[in-house]
Amino acid sequence: MKTSEDDNLTDAQNELYSWIKNYMRDFQHSPSIRQMMQAMGLKSPAPIQSRLKHLQEKGYISWQEGKARTLQIVNEITGVVPIMGSVAAGGLIETYSDVNENLDLSEVLQKKDVFALTVNGDSMKDACIAHGDMVLMEPIKDSYYLRNGMIVSAMVPGLGTTLKYFIKKGQKIYLEAANSAYEPIELNPDEVVFQGKLLAVWRKI
Repeated sequence: MKTSEDDNLTDAQNELYSWIKNYMRDFQHSPSIRQMMQAMGLKSPAPIQSRLKHLQEKGYISWQEGKARTLQIVNEITGVVPIMGSVAAGGLIETYSDVNENLDLSEVLQKKDVFALTVNGDSMKDACIAHGDMVLMEPIKDSYYLRNGMIVSAMVPGLGTTLKYFIKKGQKIYLEAANSAYEPIELNPDEVVFQGKLLAVWRKI
């Protein structure tokens, strides 16, 4: 009988996920792989890395593989940020004074089943999405509602996943990069599974 918080999780994945949440609530930072191994009673890091990878793919955590301290619980990345005025990227402008307005991130982050992915590579650099960025994705329930120009996370079974522009021409699907060094990927509709569409890009400086 499954004891997971969600039908998407196996018992082993849920055990680790629950432990990580409790650890991060108590210590305000993510645990190391070694700490997770000890907590789960494991002698090898491989099962931990496998569970973390599945938790990320299922949208429960964000994590840069090989860097445990980058781990975050996706549905706990919430809040609002005060808007303090404008800043010039050209000449100087008057600074903010008394602005009572917030940038509400909760509308994005609290959408149902939003998940995060870490970007690997530079194929979307001209869309201002760089290697190491975190992208927040909204699950795609029905690809019928996809529109040309949307940025999507797409999985090609047997080949892997990619973040690209969605383009449909006739009966063909094209996954197009935002980098002229990459050729479009041409696919038949039954050769690709769309996981999510881009909501926001998170970059730590």
